[in-house]
Amino acid sequence: MPRRRTAALVATTLLTVGLAACSTDAAPTTRSPAAEPSATATPGPGAPRGRAPEQTFAVGVRQLPLNRDGDRPLPVTLWYPARGEAGGTAERSAPVAGGRFPVVVFSHGLGARPADYAALLTRWAAAGFVVAAPTFPHTSRAAQVNPLDVLNQPADVSYVLTEVLGLDERAGDPLRGRLATDRVAATGHSAGGVTTIGLFTLDRDERLDAGVVLAGTALGVGSTFAGTAAPQLFVHGELDEVVDYASGRAAYDRVPWPKAILSLPRGDHGRALLSDGASLRVVSDTTIEFLRWSLYGDEAARGRLPADAARGGLATLDDRL
Repeated sequence: MPRRRTAALVATTLLTVGLAACSTDAAPTTRSPAAEPSATATPGPGAPRGRAPEQTFAVGVRQLPLNRDGDRPLPVTLWYPARGEAGGTAERSAPVAGGRFPVVVFSHGLGARPADYAALLTRWAAAGFVVAAPTFPHTSRAAQVNPLDVLNQPADVSYVLTEVLGLDERAGDPLRGRLATDRVAATGHSAGGVTTIGLFTLDRDERLDAGVVLAGTALGVGSTFAGTAAPQLFVHGELDEVVDYASGRAAYDRVPWPKAILSLPRGDHGRALLSDGASLRVVSDTTIEFLRWSLYGDEAARGRLPADAARGGLATLDDRL
């Protein structure tokens, strides 16, 4: 058997085993990826210096029906800054706030769906980001889950990104003229973290300026980060029972660009992302400041990162930004 084909089969087998328990109530299973040579790049955030909005927006939510190639349905939930009472709960079809907002694409974990992460994603939108979260056809809760389909998801995200960014010029769309189409980040949890890493490695999407990987690993998508430098923030629980901390840390160590990892010594695979509480506040505040810096170019937000990460003694930050 050719060496390349053998390597691909090994990678996909490891991906199946390592992520088969990706949902929050799954049994523990872990693997560590093989090391690969890292890329080299000139460090620095993609966004020019600027200031992120200081107010907290009301949040609107809408659905965008998408389908890639006619056989990969990818319905997208959009959370966005809306006009209305600041800090209000998500309201369907609320009018979009004035201004232009960076776009953050979010990929869910195996057996999950975007709504599971509403507590986190709503906070991102309230801080001034348009969040686009597709439901993947073969890894979501309603689907017959196939872990290997994670390898197809980076292409799904690139397609979703093209369609969402196109709303900025679509006549009659509420988001027309409201998207900062040159300021984009990819984010994801667990299998969605694998998807996100894939967008910076094997399936590099050069439109991406930053990444946030939550409890993710480079299994199956390689660990050679390529293309233009894009700052990365990893978030990982040290007691993760599904994707072990060492596996996530190994992927983080391979990033050749500005990077940081928020480690939660008592954190598991993702409970801190799914329900309100002190850990969610630390994760949401730290990720928001990272996105403000990497997408808005807000240096003040960069300066607040260490304090946000240290609040309550729940996490530590390895800061190489």
